[in-house]
Amino acid sequence: MSAQDTIRDTITKNDVVLFMKGTKMMPQCGFSSRVAGVLNFMGVEFQDVNVLADAEIRQGIKDFSDWPTIPQLYVKGEFVGGCDIVTEMTLSGELDQLFETKGVAFDKEAADKIREANA
Repeated sequence: MSAQDTIRDTITKNDVVLFMKGTKMMPQCGFSSRVAGVLNFMGVEFQDVNVLADAEIRQGIKDFSDWPTIPQLYVKGEFVGGCDIVTEMTLSGELDQLFETKGVAFDKEAADKIREANA
């Protein structure tokens, strides 16, 4: 299976996928840590893919999304963005709306706490 096939298979079989450096329990960069932290805090079930473990996946995800950086968040097969976009969406409430629209469970109270802490 090619890297592209593996990526496509992963985002098809999981509602929320974060391609990141490290794992959700042990991120290996600040940007990956921030996005994983937001998802974990909001109680979102997500599949983490450690791009440091596979060079083909690391380059493959950049080619797949035509996005040059890691982390990359996918919700229901749709590319959402990287750290800056996810941060902005979290603070504006757009991430909540996306999860609600796509039927992804999350803790609304936790999302509100993130916004309160960053107001």
